[in-house]
Amino acid sequence: MSRKRMIRKRADAWTGRGADVAYWLVVLLAVCYGGARAMTGAPLLASLLVPPGMMAAQADDTPRATVAAFPIQMPSGNEEYGPHVLSAGQGFPQWLKARIAFAQSNKFAGTGAAAPQSIPAIAIVIDDLGADSVDTRRAIALPKEVTLSFLPYPDASPELAREGLRAGHQIVVHVPMEPEGSTDPGPNALLTHLSADENVSRLNWALSRIEGYSGINNHEGSKFTADRAALVPVIEQLAQRHVFFLDSRTAPNTAVVPLARAFGVPSAGRDIFLDDVQTSVAIDAQLAQAEKLASQQGAVIAIGHPHAVTMDVLKRWSATIASRGYEFITASEAIRKKTEHDALSGSLSAAH
Repeated sequence: MSRKRMIRKRADAWTGRGADVAYWLVVLLAVCYGGARAMTGAPLLASLLVPPGMMAAQADDTPRATVAAFPIQMPSGNEEYGPHVLSAGQGFPQWLKARIAFAQSNKFAGTGAAAPQSIPAIAIVIDDLGADSVDTRRAIALPKEVTLSFLPYPDASPELAREGLRAGHQIVVHVPMEPEGSTDPGPNALLTHLSADENVSRLNWALSRIEGYSGINNHEGSKFTADRAALVPVIEQLAQRHVFFLDSRTAPNTAVVPLARAFGVPSAGRDIFLDDVQTSVAIDAQLAQAEKLASQQGAVIAIGHPHAVTMDVLKRWSATIASRGYEFITASEAIRKKTEHDALSGSLSAAH
């Protein structure tokens, strides 16, 4: 028995020494091939090979060198151009107006160049499209800068909208909304007495009918667009889809623009109706008024309809717009320009 114990003790001793030899052999090889950087892994290797507690008992108590620390100055949150959150209120926050003014005033500072004069811009939107294929295709034949707005409920609207998209036009969904009075806005209109879920469902149905849309504008809607509570869930849905809301401004007390902008939805209002009176003389006069407003405020949005006389006048007018010193733009471009103008001028009126 004593001989067996001696053999076992010798075996245990060699096992322990073998582990030590293996450990130092690995360290030696690592240093030879990896240099001093290899020693950074030595503590991990030791923890794997050395029994627990032994490393702690042999730990070096020598203090480590002090590491330099640099304090980070955090902004107080009151900086004019610091991060802020848009709140649901009227128009633009002060920081946004100031930031745009700063950028514009300093863009050409120190370059010796004068700030370029902006060209007055006009956007033309033709809505009520889709109900008549002939009239709709006449609108599609207009220059591609003309924005086309399709009613969602006519059977032909989906295919006609695709034709307009292929022709290069910006596409808008002309969403039916509740008017004042007894006028019928059409099937699946958004109504003030319906639940938020139902109105959102109707909006989603309308949007599903038209491919490639960039935004919406209201068909009728003089009552609905004045009701902030009814508008909020609709605008929230547009914010999720990252599309604009062009306010057709069918009522003077519309709440669309300030509310949409408060939720981050690009929005501006219509300035001119082209063809309330359907004669070439009247439409020419409205286009002249659009040009005058564009010269005053930088950008204008005019809405017309697919009447034959409107299409004829627009075809003639659009051929000479550049030579008269005006830029022909889409609805989304006009919304951007009008938004910048409003931010700089401090104009928060829903009429713009």
